[in-house]
Amino acid sequence: MSGKNCIGIASDTRLGIQFQTVACDFQKVFKMSSKLFLGLAGLATDVQTLEKLLQFRMNLYELREERPMSPKAFAELLSNVLYEKRFGSYFVEPIVAGLNDDGSPFLVNMDCIGAPCLAKDYVVAGTATANMHGMCETLWKEGMESEELFETLSQALLASVDRDAISGWGAVVHIVTKDGVMTRELKARQD
Repeated sequence: MSGKNCIGIASDTRLGIQFQTVACDFQKVFKMSSKLFLGLAGLATDVQTLEKLLQFRMNLYELREERPMSPKAFAELLSNVLYEKRFGSYFVEPIVAGLNDDGSPFLVNMDCIGAPCLAKDYVVAGTATANMHGMCETLWKEGMESEELFETLSQALLASVDRDAISGWGAVVHIVTKDGVMTRELKARQD
C-alpha cells in the first residue's frame, strides 16, 4: 500500500497445507535492500528458492553496475526470472514494494509467469485477496503519512485474515520511508 513518500508491505505469518497449520512464523516478506521489499505468497519451497535466487542475482547486478538496484530494475529482473520458468513455473504471487530515488512509492504485483501490474494505490496477493481488495479499497486514501499508512495497512490485513480460515497466526508490517524502515509485528486470530 502506498502513502505520501512512503510505502507499506505486510503479510500474515501462517504456513499451512490447506487447513493444516505447519508453522506460525513463516517469512513471506523479504528485505532486498534498504528501500526495497519483496513479498511472496505461494508454495513455501518456491518462496524460499525464488528469494535466494533473486538475492543472488541482485548481488551480481550491484557488483557489476556498482550501484544499488532500483525498484523498477528489480521488478524487471523478477519478471524475467519468472518468465524463464513459464513451462514449470514457480507457484508464487510476488509483490515488489519500494521507494524510487526521488522518494516516490513503487508498487507492482505479478502472476506466476511474471506479467507485471503496476499500481498507484495498493496490490494484494495470497489466499485472502478477495477480502483484502474490499478492505484496502475501503480504507486506502491518497497522501497518507507513515503512521496513518501503518494503521490503515494493519487494519486492512487483520480484518481480512480474520475472515479467511487459512490465513492468520499473526502479521508483520513494514513501512519504508526515506529515513528508514519501521517493522512491527501484530497479534492476530490464532485458531
